[in-house]
Amino acid sequence: MDRLSAHLDRGWDLLGQGDSRGARTSARRALEIDRDSPEAHNLLGQAAAREGDADDALEHYKQAYSLDDGYVDPMLNAAEVLIHPMARFDEAIALCDEVLEFAEVKEERADAVLLKFDALHAMGQDDAARALLDDLPEGPYEAPFTGYLVGRAWFEAGEFARASTLLTEAVTAEPENADAHYYLAMTRDRLRDWKGATLSFLEARELDLRVPAPPWSPSKDVFHRTVERALAALEPEVSAALEGALVLVADVPGMEVVADGVDPRASVLVEGIGGDDAEAVTEGPRSFVRVFVYQRNVERNCGGLEQLEDEISSQVAEEVRHLLHGPAAEDDQALPSGEPN
Repeated sequence: MDRLSAHLDRGWDLLGQGDSRGARTSARRALEIDRDSPEAHNLLGQAAAREGDADDALEHYKQAYSLDDGYVDPMLNAAEVLIHPMARFDEAIALCDEVLEFAEVKEERADAVLLKFDALHAMGQDDAARALLDDLPEGPYEAPFTGYLVGRAWFEAGEFARASTLLTEAVTAEPENADAHYYLAMTRDRLRDWKGATLSFLEARELDLRVPAPPWSPSKDVFHRTVERALAALEPEVSAALEGALVLVADVPGMEVVADGVDPRASVLVEGIGGDDAEAVTEGPRSFVRVFVYQRNVERNCGGLEQLEDEISSQVAEEVRHLLHGPAAEDDQALPSGEPN
């Protein structure tokens, strides 16, 4: 193996272990050997994306496919960061269309279709997104992860029976894939398989806890102060409902509340407001309002440290309004952030 390949292989290994800083070092050493290595720029892009620096990631991806215009991986990676966290959907769709013009490998074509589906779905163009799934290459796919992505897309399209079959195959092929277990749980929930959904949610929770926190994740003390600032910035109606609340921070919801129907990836859970809780205000010592904020789940929704405060504020406000005024959507919509199913 030549020195360039050795540095690149080590970089990917380090990235797989959660060491994005080490991956960056290996990629830079590769660039010292070949300053025009598209693979090294793609690796730098992946490391930057893991660290929450979407702008830097996108620049390296663009550099990679400008050096090799047939290099599909950085094009798909660029489309992914353009969708989330950048929300530049039109640019992502254009990149996916470009890949579909020349890509011949089944997995590459499937990835491009699925990313375009995600962009259209995020834009609210659900009919166009659903129609796009008919263009997916027929499985089975060489990469089990692709099978999971296809199953997730059918779930998003509302084809729950079809999604269930694919996601069941995905968790069999990749039992450590937390996302596959999570979407299988969501699918079973929609199919009213309550016991199966609960077991899959619990499995997803356990696997989520094994994933390293992002490199930019703050300490518990810093995160708690961020929560305090986020709650202090809430508008009066929401703030008044939380007056005197006990605020608690944890990594993820406990298995007891997940078994009771709470989404294991909920960012927040508010108790003691509305419904039966409101009636219990004068009846006992545990009638105070409680706000649980789940750090790992909040971080999952953010691209970097600077987004945490706004994410917490929006999630808490949404949860409190839901408790005060009831759901804003029909019962068969996706579960609210911390609401039992």
